[in-house]
Amino acid sequence: MTLPCRESTTEHGWQYRNSLGKRFFMKVGLIGLGNIGVHFGTRLLAAGYELIVHDRNEAMQRRLVEKGAHGVGSAQELASRAEIVLLCLPMPRIVAEVAAEVAQGSAVRIVVDLSTTGPSVTKEVEALLNARGIAMIGAPVSGGTVAAEKGTLAVMPAGPEDTYKEVEPLLRVIGKNIFYLGTDPSLGQTMKIINNTLYATSMVASCEALVYGVKAGLDSKTMLDVINVSSGRSFATLERIPQCALDRSFPIRFTTELLHKDIKMCIDEAEKIGAPMLVSPAARQFLAFAITQGDGQQDNVYPIRHFEQWAGAQFGKASTDE
Repeated sequence: MTLPCRESTTEHGWQYRNSLGKRFFMKVGLIGLGNIGVHFGTRLLAAGYELIVHDRNEAMQRRLVEKGAHGVGSAQELASRAEIVLLCLPMPRIVAEVAAEVAQGSAVRIVVDLSTTGPSVTKEVEALLNARGIAMIGAPVSGGTVAAEKGTLAVMPAGPEDTYKEVEPLLRVIGKNIFYLGTDPSLGQTMKIINNTLYATSMVASCEALVYGVKAGLDSKTMLDVINVSSGRSFATLERIPQCALDRSFPIRFTTELLHKDIKMCIDEAEKIGAPMLVSPAARQFLAFAITQGDGQQDNVYPIRHFEQWAGAQFGKASTDE
């Protein structure tokens, strides 16, 4: 990968121009280095950015330090060394807490929230940052860990247009499909929770239907093959169920707990503005049940096992099975 060329100095440090002719700053901060964040950091380092990182989990932070990032001990310290700070955090309350620490930094000008924070908390965080003269872009992502590693995520940025244009080169390092949604940072969050709610409902519906098919005598893979060239296909049947359930491997791509958080957030936000949701609550209730059964930290496809138990039939087969 060709590194960008240094062009001029500004009050914030050296400014660079990349191969597309877009100007940007090389020093970037990233907070949250989990299953998605670690791929963001890896791609930013490969693109030539000087990366400062922080995670409360030292082992996660070490993964990127070993690749060339600079690790720091707190969010405030990071925000005192980087003018653009990216957040990739698991829960809205954590985003709010970390944003409050970031706001105390002396260098930060822009915060880009890549988390699924929800519109209400995003508005609170925006007000907090704006009071300190810090601009905010809400830019949640979709596509999972594989797309994060490949840089093919969908990214849903929203916020002041001039700020978006400044951070757009960063977003194009981590994602392929960038959709600018408007000047209100909460719009990206609204789009993201709608997307995840549609996935959750289709995933739960697909799981119960596929288990029914197995019980009735259909082959697991053949069912997916038919569905995926027919009108019943979805991201759940095209990607997640084949990757996770067909061979019974259930790798953790996105946990049941996090998916439940997103669908509950969407239902709650819709209720606030008087938009009825009648189907999605059933999927939320099933995910809530799965969490009570110990599935919270498992991948969100793992709860298919409850439908299997109730039906007395198993979808898919482990490759080691006879």
